[in-house]
Amino acid sequence: MSTENEGNEVPQAPSAPPVPVASPATSPQGSTPGGNEPTAPLPPVPQDAPATAGSQPGQATTPYASTPHASGPAASGPAPDGSWPPPPPANPPYGEGAAYGDGGAAGMGGAGDAGGWGASYQQPAPKPRSGRGGLVAAVLVAALVAGGLGGGLGYTLAKDNDNNGSTTVSASDGSAAQVKRAPGTIANVAARALPSTVTIEAESTNGEGGTGTGFVFDTQGHIVTNNHVVADALDGGKLTATFPNGRKYDAEVVGHAQGYDVAVIKLKNPPTDLKPLALGDSDKVAVGDETIAIGAPFGLSNTVTTGIISAKNRPVASSDGSSSSKASYMSALQTDASINPGNSGGPLLNASGAVIGINSAIQSTNSGGFGSGQSGSIGLGFAIPINQAKYVAQQLIKTGKPVYAKIGASVSLEDSAGGAKITDQGAAGSAAVESGGPADKAGLKPGDVITKLDDMVIDSGPTLIGEIWTHKPGDKVTITYKRGGQEHTTELTLGSRIGDN
Repeated sequence: MSTENEGNEVPQAPSAPPVPVASPATSPQGSTPGGNEPTAPLPPVPQDAPATAGSQPGQATTPYASTPHASGPAASGPAPDGSWPPPPPANPPYGEGAAYGDGGAAGMGGAGDAGGWGASYQQPAPKPRSGRGGLVAAVLVAALVAGGLGGGLGYTLAKDNDNNGSTTVSASDGSAAQVKRAPGTIANVAARALPSTVTIEAESTNGEGGTGTGFVFDTQGHIVTNNHVVADALDGGKLTATFPNGRKYDAEVVGHAQGYDVAVIKLKNPPTDLKPLALGDSDKVAVGDETIAIGAPFGLSNTVTTGIISAKNRPVASSDGSSSSKASYMSALQTDASINPGNSGGPLLNASGAVIGINSAIQSTNSGGFGSGQSGSIGLGFAIPINQAKYVAQQLIKTGKPVYAKIGASVSLEDSAGGAKITDQGAAGSAAVESGGPADKAGLKPGDVITKLDDMVIDSGPTLIGEIWTHKPGDKVTITYKRGGQEHTTELTLGSRIGDN
């Protein structure tokens, strides 16, 4: 499924995650990606994609979970090349992200975040307007009046009760700090994780930007977040990170991967007491596992919400909607934990407090958020699996550039082919199958329809791209494809592409 940034829609994507063929039922614990979930529908095709591609009904894009200050129409282009992601979806920019075929979704960031993985990116949400402040003020005045009245009545009743010889029992005078929360409780996990999360504010040179979230990756001051959260600050803009205790630091972008929707920033003059969050194993996550999300929905920093893993391997595609933007693809973890604009880049934790994903997008109904006109949570959130994000972050810290696995073939974005169809011609008039590339060496040709990658069902081009990017260059995979109505199987070694261009 595709997603969009907060407030911007993106093409739809399949509604269900790809499922391994003839694989046993997923066990409650230790399941690997691709359990026995239903195959997700194909994502929509960009408006300007090659003749072989075309938007399909029923597909939706999800917006980012970050809150963007401004957004633009989504870019369109020729069919995606296997060596590089397909052009951005034809629909509007990311907002809350949604899975392919599931209707519009948006990415999650801050008050202005938009877009999401596989779901459109979420751009940072705009800062609250003065109008909302007026409403809040009116409510507070009413509350104070009611509070005064209630206090008077309470005193009168208490006085009467005392006169009648009534006795009341009060709780001990202990402070909240003395209450002990057992390890494993949500309160305990939140207390341990919150000090290692930050609210990120990105501002471009023209004053546009938004809010998102990030978390401490190491003791050197590196913070992991979404690419769409920091996009506004890439060309000379301003970037800051604020901890729950109020400490605020200027930061700079170390590296960003638009295709993966992952970015790493580094605090300037970082404190010496940083505590990186523990990273879990997203391959062992099972549907039904408890989840805890931390972020700054609509600018409300340090917000904690809970839910479960609703699905795995959900194909999601997203874009920030700019004319120069390329689409992002992921095989996402789906959760029903409440995620809204501003949550983008924040950690999705398991019951023990380990990071299992990066909140990136949400499915959106485009009905608008309270007092902001932005889309809000409907219980369909999407996160980049931490195993993939960890690899990407390490590459960005090491070289500043992302590394993508590729098969060296251009595939259509349409979902009517029953798989990922290799186009007759590649992007910008190039060959559909790269000469000497992995696909060429494996014997694949234009017109072949790839239906499986290892034991995972492939129902569309975007789904294939998302699955390829869960691997690393050099990995060997088995490709099942159809040619002339006949099914064939071949093995290939994934190649690599460095950088987003």
